Amino acid sequence: MSLKAAYLEKMETQLREWGAKIDELKAKADQAEAGAKIECMKQLDSLKAKRDAVQTKLGEIKVAGEEAWEILKTGVESAWSELKTAIDGATTKFK
Repeated sequence: MSLKAAYLEKMETQLREWGAKIDELKAKADQAEAGAKIECMKQLDSLKAKRDAVQTKLGEIKVAGEEAWEILKTGVESAWSELKTAIDGATTKFK
């Protein structure tokens, strides 16, 4: 397996785990009071946008050549960091 393929596999696995976490947070938000629910839904929308950005960047890596993907990797890791921070923050808030 190439380094690129291993990287993509690792990132896609983590992205699926975070997608499940977002679903779990949505279920908690659905049970929240009206005022809190609005804030939770805004935060969930932000999480989903960040997740979609990561998915887009991973898609770019998939079609990139063996050398070009290394350059794209920086953008993925930046978006990845934002998503992780947002999920961690939302998890804390939703408790």
